[in-house]
Amino acid sequence: MSVHQAVRTPADMAIPGWYAVLPPPKAPEVLRGRYMADWVIVGAGFAGLAAARRLSQLVPNDRIAVVDAQRIGWGAAGRNSGFMIDLPHELGGENYGGSREHDVKQIQMNRAAIDFSGSAAEEYGLHPYFVRAGKIHGAATDHGLRSLREFESHLVGLAEDFGSLDATDMKRITGTDFFVGGTFTPGAVMAQPAGFIRGLATGLAERVKIFENSPVTELRTGKEHHVQTAEGEIVAPRLILTVNGHLESFGFYKQRLLHVFTYASMTRTLSDREQRALGGEPSWGLIPADPMGSTIRRVGDRIVVRNTFTYNPSMTTSEDQVRQTGHTHDRSFIARFPMLKGVAMEHRWGGHLCLSLNSAPAFGEIEDRVYVAGCCNGLGTVKGTLYGMLAADLAVGTGEPMVAEALQEPPPNKLYPMPLMAIGAPLQLWAMQRRAGREL
Repeated sequence: MSVHQAVRTPADMAIPGWYAVLPPPKAPEVLRGRYMADWVIVGAGFAGLAAARRLSQLVPNDRIAVVDAQRIGWGAAGRNSGFMIDLPHELGGENYGGSREHDVKQIQMNRAAIDFSGSAAEEYGLHPYFVRAGKIHGAATDHGLRSLREFESHLVGLAEDFGSLDATDMKRITGTDFFVGGTFTPGAVMAQPAGFIRGLATGLAERVKIFENSPVTELRTGKEHHVQTAEGEIVAPRLILTVNGHLESFGFYKQRLLHVFTYASMTRTLSDREQRALGGEPSWGLIPADPMGSTIRRVGDRIVVRNTFTYNPSMTTSEDQVRQTGHTHDRSFIARFPMLKGVAMEHRWGGHLCLSLNSAPAFGEIEDRVYVAGCCNGLGTVKGTLYGMLAADLAVGTGEPMVAEALQEPPPNKLYPMPLMAIGAPLQLWAMQRRAGREL
């Protein structure tokens, strides 16, 4: 038997706006005592609940248990911008594209994950939280516009639909003349991430046992896997770990996962007068021409701004970091929406991203009947869903061809030694964000 003690557990601070605007959830069921299952999944985000749903389809008579350290929708799953993106989206590049062969495969797999989520939205009535609206890439500079035109050329090579937008189009959609042009791609989903993930958990609860506010303190793996919490344990012969960067907290992928936080602010409710002053369309989502720029979403009477990345190997952020990045959000907001001067941010929060130096996932069977799905490289909504559902297929042995594709991905590369990482990672993030310029 192998023992993996958790050196840390998730403890996200500051309520994310997506969670705050939802009705209060019912009281959580905390794991107490021993629970016997056929499957245990640690982590109830996009990956964990995708794995649970897929298992409920493949082995409907098996006992499936899911355990999470926090309330569902409170952690990283409810702290992202809510874009489920089908097309290439490489955060570290000058634009979002990669090699044609790799991108074609990734598009097919991303769309399978989106369709899987779409079927869940249909099954559980989650359409308010899952809208196939497409996304906009917005450019604020001529350099950004050139990057978008290169991206569009890449999309032509991939035979993908898109629409080129000029400054007039951008103002018609967003209400602001900040943007000089853009690219619209129709395949992305705009999700309310906390609403979707909480609704998914509620829908699964008839077939899956879900425990919340139950941080896992120890894993003992062997013929039977034991998942230990402060007040109980789950025993099962098969274990799926969907804890993203916290794989390293249990000793897996040590010195291979790069822990980064990004930050968001959500406005208070805009008045009718303020919405008229803004103009534009009532709902849209925009990612910047430069991957380090500002992501903006308008969701009816609120606007969300997300930008700034920090290197946090401790896997935690602080009130000070959230407050400091909030100043950046305010500057980005008023630069884009001067007609909304005086509109305050009601919610500010940070969210944990797990990256690898080579943009590779953590996926596969790492011990006998122990499977992992993590390191989503900033695309947790779609990649988490994808690798979670494929982890279930891998564990059951369905022969799903996408499993073989996922297993062909290289493992995350080893990071540089800590003195270099501690100095180099923040400097690299700073340089990339400086490069973004007005796009930030």
